Order: sequence, then C-alpha cells, then structure tokens
Amino acid sequence: MAFLEIDHVTKYFPSPSGSGQVCIFKDATIKIEKGEFVTTIGHSGCGKSTLLNIIAGLETMTEGGIILNGREVTGPGLDRMVVFQNFSLMPWMTVFENIRLAVRAAYPDWDREKIAAHVHKYIALVGLKGAEDKRPTALSGGMKQRVGLARAFSIEPKVLLLDEPFAQIDALTRGVIQEELVQMWNATRNTVFMVTHDVDEAILLSDRIMLMTNGPSARIAEIVDVTIPRPRSRDTIIEHPHYYKIRNHIIHFLVRHASHGETDAGSGAKQAEGSAPLVVKF
Repeated sequence: MAFLEIDHVTKYFPSPSGSGQVCIFKDATIKIEKGEFVTTIGHSGCGKSTLLNIIAGLETMTEGGIILNGREVTGPGLDRMVVFQNFSLMPWMTVFENIRLAVRAAYPDWDREKIAAHVHKYIALVGLKGAEDKRPTALSGGMKQRVGLARAFSIEPKVLLLDEPFAQIDALTRGVIQEELVQMWNATRNTVFMVTHDVDEAILLSDRIMLMTNGPSARIAEIVDVTIPRPRSRDTIIEHPHYYKIRNHIIHFLVRHASHGETDAGSGAKQAEGSAPLVVKF
C-alpha cells in the first residue's frame, strides 16, 4: 500500500445558475510513496487547489477517498500541513510566535525550552535568524513565506501541502526560496504534494508531475516522471539532456492538449474515459 492514496476522487460544486451541479474534476487517482515530491499542473479551474484542500481535510469530496498511511482522511489534522500562497500568518504575532503556535499544538507535552529550541532550529533553516521578534508587517513577501515554510516543516507532518507557495513572490526571491525548500526537503524527506503554474519550478522540485486537463470534469491525464537526478539546482538543471524534453512536453500539453479527453502521447490519441493516467518518461 502506498503512503498516500488518492482513490477515484471526484468533486462537484453547485452550479452558478442554481440548478444542478458542476463536476470540477473526476476520478483523480494516484499513489504517492513516502518521501516523494509530487506536483500538479493545470489551467485555472481544473481543481488543483480543491484537490489539495481535500487531502488537507479542508474540503469534502463528492466521491472517492483519501488514504494516508493506511487510514482514511476524514478531516483536518496535524499530520498534514498546508503552506498557502497568501502566507496566512497571525499579524499580531512575531516570527517566533507564529512558528511556536504550531509547534505547541503538535507537541503539547514538550516544555518551554524544548519548544523554543525547536522553533529556533527552523528559523535558522529558512535564513531568518535575527528576525525572530519581527511581526509580519515588518517582513517582505519572501520572508513571510519563509515563516510559513518553517512553521510547516517544524511540526514534521506526514504530508506537506504547498498551494502555489511562491506565487506572490518576485522571481529572484522565488528562486532563492525554491533552493531553500530543496535543502529543507533533502534534510527531512517529507512527503510533498504541491500545486503550481510554474513549469520550471515543478521540474526543479518534483519526482513526478501530474498534468490535469481543463475543467469542468477535469482529469489527471498524464503523470510525468522527472528523470533528472538529484541533487538539482537552478543553474545546473538546465544542462541536463532531459530538461528541455520534459519542459517542452509539459508546455505542449498545456497549450494544445489540455482539453478534456486528450493526452500528449506523441500520436494525439484520446484517453479512454476512466482510464489510468498516461505515465511519461524520458
């Protein structure tokens, strides 16, 4: 049994017209192993973030199930931690206090000194040493997201859920934090499920990339194996012979084959309704 199983998950929302329902995505199915980094890419409206919220227990599914470490997910829990794109920090709390809040919830039996040492460890990991007493209003966007990452990693969740975590950060800062995320993930080997629109980011970070068709009734059409060895960095990954093959394949899918029922298998073949996603390797 896989560590995290997304098993034929389907989500309907009420129709905007008030009559009937609209299928956002259908039969989403994938098995994710412990320590794997899986990313989802697709056009807006295909249900990427909704699927992430279902895994987090923040949203209910219409059909299917989520199994984590052999147990069904029925609601939110500290075994899954979400990093949102809007930072989601407590504005009246300092950097230290924002992270401590999560650590105290995860480890209620720890004494004050142990909690403080643990918080300082993760503050240092994200390069915020010296900013412990600053509140969010005194932080840049990149610093705020570092706090979010430190808070998420600090409770050592079974699954880390990243919902476009770098979308509101400028390109130069984004690259630096991506590298820091790689280093933290290498150290902890958390299982990660990430949503992004950034193809280069997905290739840098992921073991596998899920490509979703357009909604409504979106599906996981392809799963691309990122065959570029780790460790990876932004300045060396582009030299690998598979990099542009993977990148061009994903962009081609998004531009020309993201409509319902199509895949980019090289022949323009249609994917049968309800069939497993096409696995793509280079």
